[in-house]
Amino acid sequence: MAEFKSTPVGVNAPAEVVFNKLSDLNGLKTLISNLPASAIPEDKKEALDGIRITDDTISFPAGPVGEVTLQVTEKVSPTLVKLEGINTPVAMSLALRIALISSDTCEAQVVIDIAIPAMLKPMIGGTLQKMADQFAQVIGSLKYN
Repeated sequence: MAEFKSTPVGVNAPAEVVFNKLSDLNGLKTLISNLPASAIPEDKKEALDGIRITDDTISFPAGPVGEVTLQVTEKVSPTLVKLEGINTPVAMSLALRIALISSDTCEAQVVIDIAIPAMLKPMIGGTLQKMADQFAQVIGSLKYN
C-alpha cells in the first residue's frame, strides 16, 4: 500500500466538535454546502457538485476511474474517522486523524492508503498527494459552529 499524508492543518474548533461533525456524514453534507467559495479551487467546483452523501458513505467523481465510494468503517472519538473504498478498482482507505492542540483548537491530517503498483506511484502519486492536501485544507476552512 502506498501512503499519502497531508500536511497537518490547524482547525479553529475543539477536536470533539470536529470529530462529531465529520464522523456524521450528514453533518459533512451541511458543512460542504456552507463552504466559502474562496475555499474551493476553481478546478474542483464541478467535482464538489458531484458529491453524493448518505448516512455512512460518500461518493464523488474520480476522473478516468469513474465514481469512488467510501464507507465509514472506523470511528475513534475524537481522534480518527476512517473510510474504506467500496468496489474501487484497487483497495484504498482515507483516514482523518485529529490531534488535540488546546481546548479550542485541533489539528487535522488526511491519510490516503491505496494499493497501487510501484511502477504507477510516480505517475499518480503527485495527484494523490495533492488530493490529500486539498482535502485537509477544506477541513481546516470549514465552519464548525
